[in-house]
Amino acid sequence: MAKKTQESAPAQVEKNVGEILSKTDQFVDKYLKQTIVAIAAVIVIVVGIFAFHRYYLVPKAQEANTAIFPAQNYYASQQWELALNGDSIGNIGFLDVIDEFGGTPAGNLAKAYAGICEYNLKDYEAARKHLKSYSGKDQLFAAQVIGAIGDCDANLGDLASAASQFDKAASKANSSLLSPVYLNKAALVYERLGNYKKALEAYQTIQSNYPQSQEAASVDKNIERAKASL
Repeated sequence: MAKKTQESAPAQVEKNVGEILSKTDQFVDKYLKQTIVAIAAVIVIVVGIFAFHRYYLVPKAQEANTAIFPAQNYYASQQWELALNGDSIGNIGFLDVIDEFGGTPAGNLAKAYAGICEYNLKDYEAARKHLKSYSGKDQLFAAQVIGAIGDCDANLGDLASAASQFDKAASKANSSLLSPVYLNKAALVYERLGNYKKALEAYQTIQSNYPQSQEAASVDKNIERAKASL
């Protein structure tokens, strides 16, 4: 009897191993297929993104760069209406660049240009809308856009927002050329708001940080005026 039991033990082990291997094969077969499908899907997505970028976005961006060039020339010569709306010989303006190439770098830049054109045409609401829709990383140009938003706010009577935008532009620029300009604008608006403390702080920042700037030439009398009003 003992001999029979000893002989059946290897057979039982072999049976168990076979069952384990069978289940392992089923597991691998099931999840390997899922893994392959997932990898294939990722490859399709990556290839699709690459193709979209190379065969659509890049040509679109190049087309946009060509399309915006005449408007930039009109902008440089301060022909705001032509820069904004285009001319009679088929060159489109910044508004059409935004509509046709909004997802490109040139389309994004056109938003800032359009806003500045509209500001000079005294359409402050439209200008503010376009300027706020611009998204750029260039430090000095972005600061000028923020400052232009402040100019729109000031002309629309939103003085608190204007002062805030000028402060933000001065900080963003961090420039001996631009920062004192925006600090001075902020100070003047603060004075109009009756906030002479903030005005004084802005004037004193010009005096201490930008003594060689054009704004520093008159800052002493501005400081005295703000102090007298406190």
